Amino acid sequence: MSTEPQEVAAETLETVEQAEAEHASESKTLRVIGWFSAGMAVATLGIYLGYEIRSRYKFRHRTPYDFYSNAEPQTANDFGVGI
Repeated sequence: MSTEPQEVAAETLETVEQAEAEHASESKTLRVIGWFSAGMAVATLGIYLGYEIRSRYKFRHRTPYDFYSNAEPQTANDFGVGI
């Protein structure tokens, strides 16, 4: 009869250790997902800010010729279209 409490204690200890291991695994997974999400947010913000800064730079460095309607480069299919 003295072995029964030891067996029950061993089983209880085993289940507690399993629960702690599962919790640690879940915690690590959530931590990885969280860091990945934060990294993606930083990358998205960097791309957006870079685009905005570049578009403002291009707008501020316009030349007077940019105001004419034919200031854009012409493509090859604009020539020789008529009969």
